[in-house]
Amino acid sequence: MSQVKEFNEYRAKMNEKILAEDNKVLKRFFNLDTNAYQEGALSGKTKELLGLIASMVLRCDDCIRYHLGKCHEQGVSTEELFELLAIANLVGGSICIPHTRRAVEYWEELQAQ
Repeated sequence: MSQVKEFNEYRAKMNEKILAEDNKVLKRFFNLDTNAYQEGALSGKTKELLGLIASMVLRCDDCIRYHLGKCHEQGVSTEELFELLAIANLVGGSICIPHTRRAVEYWEELQAQ
């Protein structure tokens, strides 16, 4: 199974379980996250790029994969991605290099779909 499919299926399954518990705080947090990435003064594409760079610097592989998928949906080019990765490594330091490797591997899989 591709890592893109595996990630998306796992994320959907677990989100469904979490939201099924009907916890008001968690539901509101999920809703806040969804609404934050809607078009506004900043485009959805810009917001996804910002989410991706923050995820790189914070070194959250699940977040990186999620935002890579959204960036792919928003039409981010490979050239744009690599400029973002360069900035993430500059800001985050060499600790971001392993995450960059995994991000590029995941991006290649997204591009191949």
